Amino acid sequence: MNLTLMLQFPISILFWLISTLLGVATANDLLLSGYPTLKIFMHGVPTEYYGPRKADLLVRFLKKFVAADVAILNSDSAISEFVEAAGTSFPIFIGFGLNESAISHFAVKYKKRAWFSVAKDFSDNTMEFYDFDKVPALVARHPNHDEQSIFYGPFEEKFVEDYIKQSLLPLTLPITEETLRLLKDDERKVILTILEDESDDRSKKLVKLLKAAASANRDFVFVFVGFKQWQGFAESFEVSKKTKLPKMVVWDGDEEYFSVVGSDSIEDEDQGSQITQFIQGYKDGNIIQKRISSGSFMGFINSMIGIGTVTIIVFVVAVVMIIQSLKEEPLTVGTRDEGDHPSSSTSQKEARQPLHSGEKQDKED
Repeated sequence: MNLTLMLQFPISILFWLISTLLGVATANDLLLSGYPTLKIFMHGVPTEYYGPRKADLLVRFLKKFVAADVAILNSDSAISEFVEAAGTSFPIFIGFGLNESAISHFAVKYKKRAWFSVAKDFSDNTMEFYDFDKVPALVARHPNHDEQSIFYGPFEEKFVEDYIKQSLLPLTLPITEETLRLLKDDERKVILTILEDESDDRSKKLVKLLKAAASANRDFVFVFVGFKQWQGFAESFEVSKKTKLPKMVVWDGDEEYFSVVGSDSIEDEDQGSQITQFIQGYKDGNIIQKRISSGSFMGFINSMIGIGTVTIIVFVVAVVMIIQSLKEEPLTVGTRDEGDHPSSSTSQKEARQPLHSGEKQDKED
């Protein structure tokens, strides 16, 4: 990232890109599970960043973290401006006719993953546009996936949080290097559908059916991946070029997954019923527990490491080597021969000793 972009950040934002070379102890202290990881320090508390990584979008969305937890919108134009400024990388929650206190706690808790707002004044045209017919209503939008859902209550804390947690992800999520990061904080089981090619018409039709199933089964996260798009990931689930696809499994998000007896693959006819049968078979316990093959699993993990990561590692290695060489080099004063100044030999010998400091500087938040 260049200096011009960095200067656009508010002074209260501090973020670190931490490599394994900085040490395991540091990683453990900051709860790092993978590298490279982007952490944002808000009032001294490390928070993982889930947004886009490109420089221009990174600047735009890091500003989100110093914005108000809940935006107060008092007109149709304010609503439109808020949605436009929020962009498409995060879900957007708008509480129409809803008290700020109903979502303020969750706006703080899930600030790193979504935008939150309440609309105090709006027209019938806005109600029609957002497709709700009464207030209060909490609308969740995923602009990047063209999805929206509406919650009419009850607005007790438990029900509101359940709705927000389930709405942080779209109904169906394509698996990519970026979206994998979003799954790790979701405690729900993952229904993974492996397709031949995400872009062909048959796959798009199946994804629509998966969305319908996801809407009726919000206790699962529905994701899909194309063998053509990410072969290394698909191979982790016993899939090869000879495997009959589409194939469905239930994944725990880590190294275990489950096949449902009699529902391993999906035929072309009546796919909606086959999806329903698969889900019911899992709930009934008609499953075979399996583990991701370590070789394939490491293969797709390694495929996530790109040229950018290599560049970072090389840079950090160079910095560490320079720092290490500076620590090992004795501190010398002047260039004259010691014999010219015998009276100062003692002080010069002391000055030539390696510099050691037991003091540590406190880091500012």
